Order: sequence, then C-alpha cells, then structure tokens
Amino acid sequence: MKSLRQQKMLSRVKKVSRLLKNLAKSRRKGIAWLVDPEKEIDLNQFYWIKNSGLDLILVGGSSLVGGNFDRIIQSLKKIAGSIPICIFPGSHLQFSHSADAILFLTLISGRNPEYLISHQVQAALTVQQSKLEVLPTGYILVNNGELLSVHAVSQTLPLSNEDPEYVKATALAGKFMGMRFFYLDAGSGAQAPVSAQVISAVKNALKLPVIVGGGLSDSQQVRAAFEAGADLIVLGNAIEKDPGFLSEVLDIKDAYNHSLNIN
Repeated sequence: MKSLRQQKMLSRVKKVSRLLKNLAKSRRKGIAWLVDPEKEIDLNQFYWIKNSGLDLILVGGSSLVGGNFDRIIQSLKKIAGSIPICIFPGSHLQFSHSADAILFLTLISGRNPEYLISHQVQAALTVQQSKLEVLPTGYILVNNGELLSVHAVSQTLPLSNEDPEYVKATALAGKFMGMRFFYLDAGSGAQAPVSAQVISAVKNALKLPVIVGGGLSDSQQVRAAFEAGADLIVLGNAIEKDPGFLSEVLDIKDAYNHSLNIN
C-alpha cells in the first residue's frame, strides 16, 4: 500500500496524463491555452483564468532558442492557480524545471531526423533529471497545404487534410512505436484548422488522447473539432487577438460537457 504522501506525490506528478486520459475515457472536452514565449503578451490581463475552467496551459513555439522561457512559466504560475503548465517544446532549448510536465514530441509527420530523434536525445538527460511529468507524444502537422513557421523551422511539409487515411496511418505507426498521446497541429496562424475528417479518422483508429490545435479561430470550428473527437483543443493566436475568445470557448466546452451529463 502506498502512503498518503506517496499517493499525493503520484497525483501531482501524473496530473497532465491523468487529465488527458480522463477526457478521452469520459468523452468530455478540455481547453488549453498555448503561450508563445517569443511573443509580447500582457499576462496580467489573464488574471481571471485560475477560476475559469481552463484545463491546461502549454508554453512553447517554433523558435529554436530558449530565451526567457523560464521567466514566462514563472509568470504564468502566478496567475494559473491549480492549472497545470506543460512545455510544448520547439527544440531541446525550450525547457524549465518550473513547469509541471513536458510533451516529449516526435514529429512523425516529417522525415527530418533533427525532429524525429536528435533534439530528443539532446533533451533526454535534462528531462530525466527533472521532476517533470513526461508525456510521449506523436506530433503530426496537417493542414490545407500552407507552409508556416513551424514547417520552415522543422524543414518538413504538412500532411494533407485531403488524405485522412494517410494521417491515420501515420498516427497508428506512432501508436505502435509506443506513443501514448497525439497532437494534430495545423500550425500557428493557419487559415484553416485540422479537418473534422482527419480528427475523426485518427481518433477512431487510436482510441488514445488526441490534442488538436492551430487555425481554430471561431466557435463553429471549435464545436466541429469537439464533435469529430478532439479531446483537448489548443488555442493560441486567436486568444492573442481577442482575449475574450477564450471565455467564449470555455462556455462552449461547458455546454458540451453538460449535454453529456443530460444524455
């Protein structure tokens, strides 16, 4: 039997994976806010988020540098309350011991060895020595053919929204290699999000937690992603342009989850 202290430690360490697994199992939906440390954002205007129902905060971007990464996370912790903060790394330099967890990403949609294994090797010892929860995550770039900053930096091309079977096969390959979480990303600033057809194909094949981000700029797109099977929606640019959009999307999430209870 684990002691009460051990149980509390385990609960703290596993809280992000537990969140994602619970969402997938219950069919309830979650919302994450993605903060790019390279952008100038007045975090003080988000003082209200700790009581908002936001599920997760991701910190990361396409930049290869670490910059003020730790300072941003420290600032977020002051306003986040109990909301976990998870690193969404653009490179091995984006790291902070102050975070709660890290998505240990492998860019399985591309064939650049730097993002399939090299950055991961460079980060491995640092991650092992930290107390961060580590989530092995298959990262798949998929959109309507746009080439954005994430594609330029990673030197890879996105998969196509028009070929959900190939995206599904890519995700299944990641599952068979041992990845337990999956992130479908249209890319920061994408004109259109990951399609409902792609989300549905991947979710139905994997039966694992699926995170979806990029290009989600209105309530209709968010609802469509939820209906298609996304467990966690990630918002970034849309919130920077209109902080009120986060509140709107949280209301959509609450309404969706409430409807599950009624049914």
